[in-house]
Amino acid sequence: MTCSFFSQNVHDIVNETESARTFFRIITQLFIYLYGDWDIIETSLKGEIMKLLEERIQKDGTCIGTEIVKVDSFLNHQLDVALIRALGEEFARLFKDEKPNKILTLEASGIPIAFAAAEALGDLPVVFAKKAAPSTMVEDAYTAEVKSFTKGTVSTIRVAHQYLSKEDRVLIIDDFLASGEAGAGLRTLLEEAGAKCVGYGAAIEKEHQGGHARLEAMGVRVESLAVISSIKDGVIYFKA
Repeated sequence: MTCSFFSQNVHDIVNETESARTFFRIITQLFIYLYGDWDIIETSLKGEIMKLLEERIQKDGTCIGTEIVKVDSFLNHQLDVALIRALGEEFARLFKDEKPNKILTLEASGIPIAFAAAEALGDLPVVFAKKAAPSTMVEDAYTAEVKSFTKGTVSTIRVAHQYLSKEDRVLIIDDFLASGEAGAGLRTLLEEAGAKCVGYGAAIEKEHQGGHARLEAMGVRVESLAVISSIKDGVIYFKA
């Protein structure tokens, strides 16, 4: 019996059930019973989530030129809650051994995935960096400049001092990894706070834009669930 036996079950349950978390607990127990080998289990689960996300991007994603992929119908404008819950479970599985005690993301599209990951990791606090200083934000803040790839603008992102400290082990979660601007900016906030960055997770990575290599060169462990290698003539190609 092979792991591919369960492929259709993964798609059906993640798309149709209200609780992906319950499904993953059951399927993990089943794999342990069948194989008794956690390496096989982990490889299979990650592969199924990657396949699920890639197929959804192919089905509902929209290309703009050769650099931008819109996933508004399920991730960036309208949210597929079951899918996002599954992504959160996968990030929790990938990073649980790093023992994070807090999740950091950037407003606004990273928040739902960060929330799902935090819940799966045991209801960790989620901190999101703000792109502008509201009138109510009167506390001192850690700041960093981040250039938006899609908008071409530079924002000063900020997190109030009280929400990050040197005792924190922080996992960064975001929706997209492109040039690595957001990830580098968020890591700068952690450095200013003296907090430990235990990893960076992206739902979708555009590998050809170099962000993965940039963050790894900074000593950050990077995990992406779907990796786009190129976009040509309106077709999205994924890393094999």
